[in-house]
Amino acid sequence: MTKRFTRRDLFALMSAAGLGPAFASLTIAQENEGLPAVGTVPERKLVPPMDIPRYPASLVGGKVIQPERPLPVLHETDVLVVGGGPAGFAAAVSAARAGVRTALVERYGYFGGQWTGGLVLLVISTHAKANGGIVKVMRGIGDELLERLNKIPGGVINQAPGKWNPTVDPEATKYVMDEMITKAGVKVFLHCWAADVVLENGAVRGVVFESKSGRQAILARVVVDATGDGDIFAAAGAEHEMRLHAIGLVHRLGNVDRADIEKMKAAGLKLPASRPLGAATPIPSVTWINLRGPSTNCLDIAELTRLELEHRRSIWQRVQELRSTPGGEQLYLLQTAPQLGVRTSRLLAGTYKLTFQESREGKKFPDTIGVGGAQNANQHGGWPIPYGTLLPKKLDNLLAAGRCICVDEKLIEDMRLIAPCLTTGHAAGAAAAVAVQDKCRPRDVDIAKVQKLLRDQGAYLG
Repeated sequence: MTKRFTRRDLFALMSAAGLGPAFASLTIAQENEGLPAVGTVPERKLVPPMDIPRYPASLVGGKVIQPERPLPVLHETDVLVVGGGPAGFAAAVSAARAGVRTALVERYGYFGGQWTGGLVLLVISTHAKANGGIVKVMRGIGDELLERLNKIPGGVINQAPGKWNPTVDPEATKYVMDEMITKAGVKVFLHCWAADVVLENGAVRGVVFESKSGRQAILARVVVDATGDGDIFAAAGAEHEMRLHAIGLVHRLGNVDRADIEKMKAAGLKLPASRPLGAATPIPSVTWINLRGPSTNCLDIAELTRLELEHRRSIWQRVQELRSTPGGEQLYLLQTAPQLGVRTSRLLAGTYKLTFQESREGKKFPDTIGVGGAQNANQHGGWPIPYGTLLPKKLDNLLAAGRCICVDEKLIEDMRLIAPCLTTGHAAGAAAAVAVQDKCRPRDVDIAKVQKLLRDQGAYLG
């Protein structure tokens, strides 16, 4: 049997020829080309361990007891956005551009949430019917991002006049988000997981985070909960409801342009009539494929673990079936999403609950802060979103944004999509900035000022 030649064998051979270190240095130099100089630090240098205060839990009478402890304040800011998905991204950029100090905390090492990490690449409901035609309702910061992607080869498809519901490339989207957030002057903290809130007299004063640096707090005048699951308003005790929904896992398939679909069908393989090998992406040879999954609780880590393992196994086995079918030999599994496809969980009990019926009637509100679109632009008109859907009934200094705002059960299917998340995030960031500038609670803002700021930033309010 012939021994497989591995990458380790290659490097061993190059080292024997005196090329190993030089080759490694060359690759690193090319990778870092154009990056700012950060000083020369020897690799593998011994440094003192981080001095993180220790307050270990104790086992007392069969119960685990966490002792009271002081927490270091990592940062203080005007607006703190928790969650860097579409809603959090838009909120942070909006607030920072309005001129207030803004910080953004994200649990992963990239922005985009389900859009990039979940590989939900299709931006549904960007347009709606209006005046006998089609109008773009998702404008402002979200549309600016898409227009920037449009200038990058392979960044987005269907972002053009007369088209709607574009599909993005996840890596290009991460890059553009990084650029927009950095240019706006947002202070960013990645790899931080929200663990608790800082409360004072019924108002949120900050958020506690866990990270490799230990448990720390960030204090803020206004907090935007863009976690998707309402982690912040729930930790603060705000009224909310909990919903179960399907949890799936998206994957990308490579070499689809080299597959012979008719030959695969002739071999007896059952494929969907529409998009038999998945939906198009900006990369011609790559498609993305959704897996719906069962309706269950995304706050249950046992369920999340089970689904993560089962979905990956199912995807792997399906792709191997495709590869073993005549006509599909060159297909391969390019990627499974780093994040499970959570659709909904907690929903805020806001000062106003927007209903599906109101959305289809196009009911207008004096405090409109954005307009939702139709999943197919020809289906129906746009639906105004009132500011009250972002506001908790009692909890102060906090706004919600994204899929966790206050809507009824039927409207979840529209509000959880990428476009409305960008729209409500933009609104929450603008409202937070106005509250800071006017030294008032978010529930007391002058809504006319918020609307003016949104229009100045390109948003569409109808």
